[in-house]
Amino acid sequence: MIKALHGISTHYCNVATELRIAAETGYDGLEFLHYKLLRYLDNSGSTYALKKRVHGFGLQTSCLNALINIERYRDNAREQMLAEATRLTQIASDLECPTIQILAQHGIDHLPKSQILDIMTENIAEIASIGQRYGVRYQIEVIAHTKFNTLDQALEVIRRIEKPNVGLVIDFWHLFATGATTPDDIAKLDPSLIFGVHFCDGRKPRPGEGWKETVLRAYMPGEGDIDIQAWTDAVKATGFDGVWSAELFSPTLWEMDHAIIAKQVIENMNRYLN
Repeated sequence: MIKALHGISTHYCNVATELRIAAETGYDGLEFLHYKLLRYLDNSGSTYALKKRVHGFGLQTSCLNALINIERYRDNAREQMLAEATRLTQIASDLECPTIQILAQHGIDHLPKSQILDIMTENIAEIASIGQRYGVRYQIEVIAHTKFNTLDQALEVIRRIEKPNVGLVIDFWHLFATGATTPDDIAKLDPSLIFGVHFCDGRKPRPGEGWKETVLRAYMPGEGDIDIQAWTDAVKATGFDGVWSAELFSPTLWEMDHAIIAKQVIENMNRYLN
């Protein structure tokens, strides 16, 4: 089992600070947010120096989060998406990071369900081909407030593609918030399809409330509406023994000392895992 510090938990930290905090608070690895990582590289940082620092702390880069808007399908937009995929994949390879998260947002929500699946299948297959050249894999995250938002949709895309470097991230909040997935569904999964877990809590929107994640997800695990122990046990029941990423999405807690928050988050996760 690998316990990773998710970059959103330490939202305002740069990657160098996150590394030190992760090492000091008992994590095994990091899930870097792509915009922090690209900012580091665009300001004279290098993958060589970062990898050396990661390994120097006895850590690993477990995931890059994320290649977003992978639903882009018109000519120029799709080409741009694939260029972004190539850059992130090269970076992941340089960092010896096995996994990149990929997700769609709202660009195809207006289309029929069948066309959404066709676009996602075509795009993810192309992304997967890039990864095969670099030895990198991709975990699909379904986003609750989009039209590509269910476990079944992600599994259907994986089935169609038939590439071993495409799998799932089990994000507790996104899967819970759609109302379409239960812990029992997770427990039945083939563990080889699970590339990572996002350990997090939250609630669904109330009647008339919008999908504002900084409100709906602003809970330490155990404080929201998700039965965290049931979801944790369901993942463990599959036999999965990979990356558990501690994801805290709280604007209030982001304003606290990030080292204290990182320690609280891993201690909280350990209680459920143990």
